[in-house]
Amino acid sequence: MKQELIFLGPPACGKGTQTNRLSEFLGLPHIDTGSLLRAEIAKETEDGIIAKSFIDKGHLVPVDLVATIIGKKLAGEDCKKGYVLDGYPRSLEQAEKLDIINAKVDGDNQVSFKAIYFDIDTQILLDRIIYRQSCPVCGEIYNKKFKPSKTENICDKCNVELKTRADDNAEIAQERFNTYFEQTAPLIKFYEEKGVLRKIDANGSIDEVWNRLLDVIK
Repeated sequence: MKQELIFLGPPACGKGTQTNRLSEFLGLPHIDTGSLLRAEIAKETEDGIIAKSFIDKGHLVPVDLVATIIGKKLAGEDCKKGYVLDGYPRSLEQAEKLDIINAKVDGDNQVSFKAIYFDIDTQILLDRIIYRQSCPVCGEIYNKKFKPSKTENICDKCNVELKTRADDNAEIAQERFNTYFEQTAPLIKFYEEKGVLRKIDANGSIDEVWNRLLDVIK
C-alpha cells in the first residue's frame, strides 16, 4: 500500500531530524518544500524562475505555484510508493491543494495517509532555537544545551567553527511561534476531523521520539 506521510509541528520541534531518518528507514523520498524550491531555482526551470522573482523581492511564493511544484514532485516515479513530506502544508489553503494533488496522483490506488503532529513544550523549543549551532561545511546541527560539540563551538566532524543564525534569538523565535499557531495550528483540527491525525510527544531524546514515531506509522 502506498504510504503518504505529512508532518505538523512548530519550528524546532524536531521534524527535520526525524523525517530524514524516517525517509531512509522506509525507503521513501524525503520532500522538503524549501529544498524543492531551491532546486527549481538552481535548475532555472520556468517555475523556479517565477519563484525566484517573488523571493528576491522578499515576497512569499504564491500558493498555486508552490502547489504546482509539489504536484510535479509527488507525481514523479520516485514517489510511486509514497513520500515523507516535511514543510507542507502550512495552511488550510495548502492542505486543500494537497488533497487535490493526492487525488489526482493516487487515482484508484490504495493509500495510507497520515498527518503526524509533533506535540512539544514551547520553552523547550525556545531553548532549541536560542542555543542552536550548525556546521557551515557539513550542515551538522548542534545545541549548546542539549547536544553540544565535543570541543566548544567546533564541529566534531569537520573541525571548523560552528555558526549561529542571526535569527536564532528569543524575540524572533517567539514571532515564528506566533505565526505558526495562527496559520498552521488549524491544520491539527482539519486532519483530526478527517481521522488521519496522529499525535506524538516530541519531548525527550531523538531516540525516544523516534520510537514514538514508529509506533504511530504502523
